[in-house]
Amino acid sequence: MEHDVTKALEVWTLQTLVNVSILLGILAPGLALVQGYYRALEKHLSLRVSIELWRLTTVVLVDVILVMIVLVGLLVLNPDIMADIKIAVPFYPVATILFGAALVLRLFHGGHDTDSPNFVRALYLMFAASAINILGFTFIAEAASEEYLAKHPSLFWEYLKSHLRSNADPFGLELAQATFSICFPILMAVLVWGCTSAIRQIKSAKGQ
Repeated sequence: MEHDVTKALEVWTLQTLVNVSILLGILAPGLALVQGYYRALEKHLSLRVSIELWRLTTVVLVDVILVMIVLVGLLVLNPDIMADIKIAVPFYPVATILFGAALVLRLFHGGHDTDSPNFVRALYLMFAASAINILGFTFIAEAASEEYLAKHPSLFWEYLKSHLRSNADPFGLELAQATFSICFPILMAVLVWGCTSAIRQIKSAKGQ
């Protein structure tokens, strides 16, 4: 009994983290997009220090959110967890990769500068990732319920629930394994890209 309660709490916690990360994924590109709003608010700040702090906060907030999203995505991108909770595959893992790429562009390739092409590229990546997450959440993770389908049978909804949910046996489990085999190495490559970019940036700064 105690094991069942512990397992249920673990599943609930992980599912909640995933759902929150999807909401944060919507928030991140929105915060990066409203640069004009930030500049308008700056006009109400009188001290130079407060303006600099405001600009720093608006930049760092997006980065912190992206870090949280990627960490959650990395946490749940493994066969055991995907077998326990509702992960829309391959939607959520692909979105994590795109968010990770956007984070690397922002942190190490000039993506904070609104005049840089990488700012726009990172923004597009975030919007694409968020759209993928929304589609996965709406049509797969939270597809039509069993109660609804009992009264309104639908091959469309049944197929999505039985084939594209990571915890659906057997098709979802098989797709989850295939998704892990493809997406996990790609996500690792993005993280390696981030690490090498950081090291290159540090060496460049020392050279100056």
